[in-house]
Amino acid sequence: MKLSINGKEYNVVIDKKMSTRNTYIRVKDDLTIYVTANTFTSNREIEKIIVKNQKSVIRMINQMEKRQKNNEGFLYLGKRYDIIYTSNEGITLGEEKVFLNREVDLDKWYKKQASIVFQEHLDACYNRFSRNIPYPSLTLRKMTTRWGVCNTKTKRVTLNLELIRKPIYCLDYVIMHELSHLIYANHSKDFWALVEENCPEYKKIKRILKE
Repeated sequence: MKLSINGKEYNVVIDKKMSTRNTYIRVKDDLTIYVTANTFTSNREIEKIIVKNQKSVIRMINQMEKRQKNNEGFLYLGKRYDIIYTSNEGITLGEEKVFLNREVDLDKWYKKQASIVFQEHLDACYNRFSRNIPYPSLTLRKMTTRWGVCNTKTKRVTLNLELIRKPIYCLDYVIMHELSHLIYANHSKDFWALVEENCPEYKKIKRILKE
């Protein structure tokens, strides 16, 4: 199914489930409009729902396009580098350029760097945290909907590998956020007060991460 919005055609993928009561619309990385609906909702009705919510759909498309633009090029700790391909092995960072071989495994390199940087900053954030908390273990993995997760039972903090592309203050905020969950396992008023106590600029950083 295809849908035309503002003169552009977008693919629409419909997933119908008996357990789904309402109709949900999302926009994927490839700008496909993904709709989850009840089994008995007709395609014509789904099309009407998309058109009715066109402003929201356009906003989601614009946000995804902006996110894709922000992820272009080589990003490391919030800095964008121009890519220069060489025959040398590995990756070398210059002031404004990164020199790399086309065969290099970027995901592997990012993960290796993240394992070092994230651990260093977890230690630093833990040492200056304002409350007495148990020292958590650290896990790194790619996540699509969260920047971090804290398992309060196992005392484990999981950080999104994509943070290695973000400015370092974003990483520190997420760590402080997750450490605060070791005191408050919720997002209550007291929780956010504790986050602000340890990261006064957290509201501004949250907005940056949403982009």
